[in-house]
Amino acid sequence: MAALFSDDWMVDFGNAWNDETELGDALNKIAFNSVIGYGYDGEATPRGYIRVENGYVTAAGAFAGEALNWDLRASAADWEKWCKSGIGMMALGLAYTTGKLKFKVGDYGAMIKNPAMAGPFIKSFSVMGTVPRT
Repeated sequence: MAALFSDDWMVDFGNAWNDETELGDALNKIAFNSVIGYGYDGEATPRGYIRVENGYVTAAGAFAGEALNWDLRASAADWEKWCKSGIGMMALGLAYTTGKLKFKVGDYGAMIKNPAMAGPFIKSFSVMGTVPRT
């Protein structure tokens, strides 16, 4: 098992993402392309990233300075909670408005108003929970 957002964990997360039709297939329909960073609040850079092309992860690993379209940050405790139980639309809104989930890069408002993006974004949290971690 690998630590959350480590190189190995990010690769496994990318594979799990691609195996989940509610992510890859759904985002392929809107030709979603992004580089998404994940990390902990208060750190200078994210720990890991995924590159998504036409809905599917094509690269993943430890963050090494990639230009990001999205940079998601939260505390270790919050990430752990969301990995264990996922997150719903209301909990996501609350996490964002209370500052528990920070978008250092990316437009939360535009994403949440677009059902074609919001649904898969929420699904990505439950997929994170399927990836073994230490």
